[in-house]
Amino acid sequence: MFKYLLIASLLACAYADVSDESHAEIKVLDSDVRADGFDYHLETSNSINSGASGDEHGNIHGHYEYISPEGEHIKVEYVADEHGYQPVSNVLPTPPPVPVEIVKALEYLRSHPSVEDKHH
Repeated sequence: MFKYLLIASLLACAYADVSDESHAEIKVLDSDVRADGFDYHLETSNSINSGASGDEHGNIHGHYEYISPEGEHIKVEYVADEHGYQPVSNVLPTPPPVPVEIVKALEYLRSHPSVEDKHH
């Protein structure tokens, strides 16, 4: 019996967490749309915070942050412009370092141009 009560309690807690998220409220919502750009800021009762500014050329600087289901604070700052979307965050994956052998091989190729490269 205790096992079933424990399972029911855990399911109720899980449901309550999901239910609380679905009832989040907007605490702050400011927006200003102009001919020369826009600004907005949003905060919710479940720790979501987002904001951005844009200009008449389509360039945007912004950020968003929230608490992950695991309890980790996630924050991303970004620029979106003629070079594309450029996010910056300590939670984004990064490429591994280039192996030393590859670095040496690239340096060798740079210092020993091919015959075709010598003629150009």
